Amino acid sequence: MQHYTNRQIFFAELIGTAFILLFGNGVNAMVTLFNLGGYTNITFGWGIGVFLGILVSARISGAHLNPAVTLALVVTKRTPANKIPLYISAQMLGGFLGALIVYIFFYAKFVEVDPLLAHSAGIFSTFPAIKDSFLPGFLAEVIATAVLMFGIFSIGDHFLHEKASFLAPFAVSALIVGIGMSFGAMHGYAMNPARDFSPRLLTAILGFKNNGLTDGSWVWAAPVFGSLLGAPLGAWLYELTILKRGK
Repeated sequence: MQHYTNRQIFFAELIGTAFILLFGNGVNAMVTLFNLGGYTNITFGWGIGVFLGILVSARISGAHLNPAVTLALVVTKRTPANKIPLYISAQMLGGFLGALIVYIFFYAKFVEVDPLLAHSAGIFSTFPAIKDSFLPGFLAEVIATAVLMFGIFSIGDHFLHEKASFLAPFAVSALIVGIGMSFGAMHGYAMNPARDFSPRLLTAILGFKNNGLTDGSWVWAAPVFGSLLGAPLGAWLYELTILKRGK
């Protein structure tokens, strides 16, 4: 098994996470700024971003691409705890840079459609369907991320045992699309602090209004803490119910 340096792992996670945001925020911008497509486009755009992110990083870093996934892998002893700073710093920076590239790419259209940056922060990060209520969105993120993590473990073990690991990126991408189509409306199915908080921080720095971070609300907390709770929950449920341990 080839050994990769921490530098290689860092850039694999950074670039892989950036790919998720490039295609995810990119499709959001296409729908919002140009009125091209709809929610189905959004779910497939995010799925394609995850697919490409996995292809970029899987052989080098294992394609965590998500601090919540890294946390779940650590608590289930699949990843060493001392790797947490390496992985999460790369993921958070990758999410920020991916979102920044999308903003630069669509800058002229932002100026035309929303010059005051008053109502387009949702291109970059998620917002609750039930306004002024924290719990519904938080529960949505916990449950959706638990489903995601349970599915990732199931996919990984199935394709590993079947010696068909090349199919795993397709299956994980389909899982993302499915979660988006089935559970996405309550809080945008972030399931990933690097996908939500990093772009939200970018919108705050750039001066977007109603960004869910510096506007006096706690919108940012549901996708961050919900995903960080949901991923270990899904991992534990998988290990409790499905995983076969050797004697």
